[in-house]
Amino acid sequence: MNFSQTTHITLEQPEHATCVDELSEIAFGPGRFTRTAFKIREGIPHEPELSFVLYYNGKIVGSVRLTRIKIGDDPSLLLGPLVVSPEYKYMGFGKQLMEHAVVESRAKGHGSILLVGDAPYYQRFGFEQVPRGDMTLPGPVDYDRLLICYLQEGENKLHGSVRG
Repeated sequence: MNFSQTTHITLEQPEHATCVDELSEIAFGPGRFTRTAFKIREGIPHEPELSFVLYYNGKIVGSVRLTRIKIGDDPSLLLGPLVVSPEYKYMGFGKQLMEHAVVESRAKGHGSILLVGDAPYYQRFGFEQVPRGDMTLPGPVDYDRLLICYLQEGENKLHGSVRG
């Protein structure tokens, strides 16, 4: 299916916040607040120039946010949440949001994006598993799901503690 005429992605605006929060609540439930990635982002605003919503037939059905973090002493971005309304899953909207987020992050000169997620899904966007022991997070995490995408040619591999 080709949804290009009925979908569009735009920067998230302040008036989208309630809708994005509702999408996250539906997708992840109250447990989202206990996740390590949430704790890293806690108290840090997402990056306005790298947070997007996807409209389908005039309705917001998905979003992705990126937040500035540090890995060791190096700047990076933390992706999340990536969320698509359950009734619109498997329509390619998450893929569109991911592609857009990676392209825009690269274009703005950022060096990397970190996330916790399923490697088979995120590898198509350039993400690879972080070698065990290269990074530590401030809470429990399945290190098999810790993924990074290096955005710039020759970007140095990052090591160290991940923090907001």
